Amino acid sequence: MFKRIAAIIGIFVCTCVAWMILGTSIFYRTDNLGPVLSSRVGSTWGTAQEQRPPSVNYFTDEVKTVTVEENGKKIEKQEHYNAAHLVGLESSHLGADFQIDYRKKGLLWFSTYKVAFDGTYTFKNPMGREEVFTIRLPLPAKQAVYDNLQLTLDGTPLVLNYGGAEVSASGRVAANGTGLLKAGYRSQGLDNWSYQFSNGEEVARINDFHLLMKTNFGGFDFPENTLSPTEKHETAQGWELKWDYQNLVSGFNVSLKMPQKLQPGPLAGKISYFAPVSLFFFFFLIFILSTLRGIDLHPMNYFFLAAAFFAFHLLLAYLCDHVSIHAAFVISSLVSILLVVSYLRLVVNLRFAVVDAGLSQLIYLVLFSYAFFFEGFTGLAVTIGAILTLFVVMQMTGRIKWTERFTTKVAGEGFATR
Repeated sequence: MFKRIAAIIGIFVCTCVAWMILGTSIFYRTDNLGPVLSSRVGSTWGTAQEQRPPSVNYFTDEVKTVTVEENGKKIEKQEHYNAAHLVGLESSHLGADFQIDYRKKGLLWFSTYKVAFDGTYTFKNPMGREEVFTIRLPLPAKQAVYDNLQLTLDGTPLVLNYGGAEVSASGRVAANGTGLLKAGYRSQGLDNWSYQFSNGEEVARINDFHLLMKTNFGGFDFPENTLSPTEKHETAQGWELKWDYQNLVSGFNVSLKMPQKLQPGPLAGKISYFAPVSLFFFFFLIFILSTLRGIDLHPMNYFFLAAAFFAFHLLLAYLCDHVSIHAAFVISSLVSILLVVSYLRLVVNLRFAVVDAGLSQLIYLVLFSYAFFFEGFTGLAVTIGAILTLFVVMQMTGRIKWTERFTTKVAGEGFATR
């Protein structure tokens, strides 16, 4: 009996090593290809976007005195130059409408989105005469597509000049008047969208700021060191998020992290690393049941059972690259259970194969693995399963004389097979 147990333990250890290799290979494929795949998605769809407020300037003709040297003498001259004067924004009323549109590359899903942005800003002409103002709107990302990009000043469309990572335009505002600037575009990005007040190294002051985000999804998050919404409401389509401030002083920005879809690669890797726990419970229960019922299972039988368990994870790891993770999980589960039941039907009988082994495999392989689909509940599910298994086995074996049982096995059977 002790040699039999040692052989089963050896099979268990070898299978665990195979699972560790499989899990490592899955994570290697995911971790090493992840940045490459993300770059490919960004090159065809767009990258994370960071929108900044527009800058408004006007220019005046100024004169300055400079000292120059001519013919060995220093003389003073007056030079004319255009001095730029930055005008602060009096108010910002912004809207951003998001629609999630996932993209899959290899074993990973990427949170790509579409965004429609519109902003209404006001600023004042501090001069007692009509001035020409130069407006620059930073684009939120270089790797992006912008549709229907436009700037208007007091309802008049402006002629846009494109340069680098911004667009610029010029418009006139009456003496001591207030300019109403509108900016808008449709674009698409990846993972995050943010509105930047500050570069992170300084504190910014923003007057009369209002931002309304609309989404057609839930499950979003707000990254660390960003402002949470002052209000949020769930709608029939998704969520409405509001940031309302009258006089904001902050070094934080507004940012929205898109919901992450269940990742097939990392999930398959985690399930593979967890597989030894499932096999341990299965072997333990099958060993107890076969011992109680006098069923002779040779270590080679345990070897084929372990191989059937390993087939589940191997098939899941490569099938999820071609079909959805849920479909791959169902197919892999059915294949593994069919292997075990059909095999033990020949080794023992149909009832033991279906009721004892099949039900145990359903619990310890399928349900335990499925717990990984619910992040945060895996440990709880395993704990409950372990406690229930312990309770059932303790009740079943409470009256068993293990010394007599092992002695009988050693004397009468050894490694005998059916």
